[in-house]
Amino acid sequence: MATRDRPTLDPATARTVIDPASYAAWDLLLDTFDRLREENPVAWVESQNDHAHPPFWLVTRYDDVMRMSKDNATFLNNPHTVVFSLTEGIEFAKAMTGGSEHLVASLVTFDGDTHRKYRKLTQDWFMPKNLRTVEDEIRGIAQDAVDRLIAAGPEADFCKLVSAPYPLHVVMQIMGVPEEDEPRMLMLTQQLFGGQDDDLNQSGIKDLPPEAVTQLVAGAVADFEAYFAKLTAERRANPTDDVASTIANAVIDGEPLNDRDMMGYYIILAAAGHDTTSASTAGAMLALAQDPEQWARVKADRSLLGGIVEEAIRWTTPVQHFMRTAAEDTEVGGQAIAKGDWLMMNYVAANHDPSVFADPRKFDAARSPNRHLAFGAGAHQCLGLHLARLEMRILFETLLDRIDSIELAGEPARSKSTFVGGLKTLPLRFTAA
Repeated sequence: MATRDRPTLDPATARTVIDPASYAAWDLLLDTFDRLREENPVAWVESQNDHAHPPFWLVTRYDDVMRMSKDNATFLNNPHTVVFSLTEGIEFAKAMTGGSEHLVASLVTFDGDTHRKYRKLTQDWFMPKNLRTVEDEIRGIAQDAVDRLIAAGPEADFCKLVSAPYPLHVVMQIMGVPEEDEPRMLMLTQQLFGGQDDDLNQSGIKDLPPEAVTQLVAGAVADFEAYFAKLTAERRANPTDDVASTIANAVIDGEPLNDRDMMGYYIILAAAGHDTTSASTAGAMLALAQDPEQWARVKADRSLLGGIVEEAIRWTTPVQHFMRTAAEDTEVGGQAIAKGDWLMMNYVAANHDPSVFADPRKFDAARSPNRHLAFGAGAHQCLGLHLARLEMRILFETLLDRIDSIELAGEPARSKSTFVGGLKTLPLRFTAA
């Protein structure tokens, strides 16, 4: 029987859950989630004076997050924002969009038939059959990335030279964005997803206040839109065989996409399509650098590579949460949820649930089964999951062929971000083959 009280988090824990710095201090965050899964797995989080936000339910157990992910009729991506935001950011988005809490309208903000129709436009592009046609091109991009690493050796920052530019180049080639524009795409993505981290948002202002983060993100969205409006005009005049042409000339229910939905489609593919894979790739390299014996084992036995890729995605969990809105009165984990309530599905907590993943903080390439939630589940499961796995496998095949040994050359650092997170620096020492 669902209970109707609201077990509310204490102020310190509530701040931890929404503080970007907590996600950089990884082990302390995992300690918090371990405690909450035991004591308060569906917890009510209320605003603190210094972090004004709408109240929401924090969901930390794997089974509850999985069930919510698959029940897209009860747990909606609209009308409330699908990414945790402070009240000021929500009000800013509504003012900019004429009432929507979503600054960007995209696949992750749509429900039901609208989501299915929009997803179908590009879904075939990211299926294994089509990806085989670009596999050789991806291998060439991987070789170039490893060339850069070796040239900078024997010590280098793996994030800067490999894990950030490599998936960016792959996705931009598929989309049809010219290579000379890739630095701009990387900068805008870091402002969009890394606005809470001074090293990534490139603002030059340390520890931005919430209003400055909001302005930075809005500026990135505007720059994205200006860029893709120009690309749309080019692809409508001269269509080519790329994703940009598909979006620019797409028709749904007999009508071309409106500008807001079209720009949102570009942005979600351009930004989310590489930042998440970058984080997983760096996470895999960190785990292997911390365990040289595991590097030697996979170098000798490439059949282990698939497990390393999958475990890296779970262990890193680049997309750290999504929000949902209850469409009706319901329950989660025995807790009553009212229609209209806002809920956070915390994938970091779910992917470190010891009831599903034995010794979850350990990087275990042999983990099986590994039904992690890093790609989500159900209708909103990540569109690019096959591409992400392919990119990582090809890159590590190349690294294993050309690098004999690796070890840490300094202390890695994680980004300060509640949404898309992962390593921002990974100093390595290595020997080339």
